[in-house]
Amino acid sequence: MSFIELTADIFWVGVIDWDIRYFHGPAYSTHRGTTYNSYLIRDEKNCLVDTVYTPFAEEFLANLRHLIRPETLDYIVLNHMERDHSGAFPRLMELAPQAQVFCTEKGAEGLRKQYGWTGPLTVVKTGTELKLGRRTLTFIEAPMLHWPDSMFTYVKEDGLLLPNDAFGQHLASSNRFDDEVDSTILMEEAAKYYANILAPFSGQVLRKLEEVGKMALPIKMIAPSHGVIWRKGIGEIVEAYRRWARGETKPAVVLAYDTMWGATEKMARAIAEGIMSAGVKVSVFKLSASDRNDIIRELLEARGLVLGSPTINNRYLPTLAPLLDDLKGLRFKNKLGWSFGAYGWGGGSVREINKELKEAGFELMEEGLGLKWMPDGDELHQCLELGKRIGQAVK
Repeated sequence: MSFIELTADIFWVGVIDWDIRYFHGPAYSTHRGTTYNSYLIRDEKNCLVDTVYTPFAEEFLANLRHLIRPETLDYIVLNHMERDHSGAFPRLMELAPQAQVFCTEKGAEGLRKQYGWTGPLTVVKTGTELKLGRRTLTFIEAPMLHWPDSMFTYVKEDGLLLPNDAFGQHLASSNRFDDEVDSTILMEEAAKYYANILAPFSGQVLRKLEEVGKMALPIKMIAPSHGVIWRKGIGEIVEAYRRWARGETKPAVVLAYDTMWGATEKMARAIAEGIMSAGVKVSVFKLSASDRNDIIRELLEARGLVLGSPTINNRYLPTLAPLLDDLKGLRFKNKLGWSFGAYGWGGGSVREINKELKEAGFELMEEGLGLKWMPDGDELHQCLELGKRIGQAVK
């Protein structure tokens, strides 16, 4: 798959990474791979928007050569300097040193620092336009979506928005458009992407949606820099971003726990049973057997989080630490929290979980339930009743 035509003389020339399973180092799991999307606009002046990750530079250039010689590029637009989008830039400039580079002011800083770029470039701001001939590009600064240098590129005559990381998904597919893939998988990956990458910047997301709305730009297609291109579900993904950015939730609960000798696991099952008996959806994850990025995706729209652990060294098990650390960085809105756990000769896990949840911005509904040794019938009933209260609270 060397290129795909989006509309007349605008082409996807990116690459598919079928094998990647972790992104941003070990921070983000990519079970379904990803793509690095680059877009070529052929006109009186030829323009490339974004490149690809460094290891795929030669494959990318081969794709480009099916349509033009790189030496004939007039303009290169870099919406974002992270290496998965700009990594092929140095190699490209070896072939097209005459191309004029466009980016934001922060982008220029990144370009010079990352690649030692000393050549000329044009710094753009929101509203800056670039005439290619039949087509006009309009640039829209989008700082902190999700880096300070980020911007969108809009192709006026085609109603095509190229927003780099916004509206993306880590999804490798032989198809390039949203209506060609399973919609359930697509929205699952879009939600996971938002929850794990963009959630801390929800305020900026809302402001940017409002700003672009006021610009009254007709948008017929959204072509992000990861995953598939939106041409049918534009309204659906934009509305989902608005909902996620507002922190809107559903009456659902995520219950995540780990266990040492099975006591906390018994508590978890009884609490989950109580939540279900209240008619509320609960998703249960054993942390030592689960992917925390999937848990975070599930939490994006859930109202409540219940965390459980036995006590070790007066704290919770180490398997909880990565999730709690992520939650403090992601700063979800409008979430309720609960804690539970078993202990032998001394407690502490419930207290420490509560401290972490408070720091992450969760509203704690109870002090937490700590039980000594293996829970008996009466104590499991306490867990069941706790689950019922949780179910009622999130409704």
